[in-house]
Amino acid sequence: MADFLSRKKRSALMAKIKGKGNAATELKLIALFRRHGIVGWRRGSRLPGRPDFVFPAARLAVFVDGCFWHGCPRHATWPKQNATFWRAKIRRNRARDREVGRELRALGWRVLRIWQHALAKRQEARTVARILKTGVRKPETGKAKR
Repeated sequence: MADFLSRKKRSALMAKIKGKGNAATELKLIALFRRHGIVGWRRGSRLPGRPDFVFPAARLAVFVDGCFWHGCPRHATWPKQNATFWRAKIRRNRARDREVGRELRALGWRVLRIWQHALAKRQEARTVARILKTGVRKPETGKAKR
């Protein structure tokens, strides 16, 4: 069925639709943080690129990238319908990811990008190790009270 709106009007209409984020992947990462006692993270940052999570004390911005939307080299699927549009869209997403990373690093933040597939149970230990390697720490336990 042909679109009854012009390309410009359709684009303006679609731009008004606000995404709710990648809630499922963010919830998986929150569960991973909680399972492994990783604390100090915040959501809803207004930093450039709107990181999914920030660790202010470690100056770390964390993004969870969907395999489709960010063109995962292992798992991205390339639609056959309107293929030129989708390839260009995903290339722009990746270019924006690089630009946001440069911008955040210029502001003194470190950037960690986690692929959606890295939240699978079998990848969990590796993902936690990557997070902890950035300087994010678990709270110390077993300290004697004075």
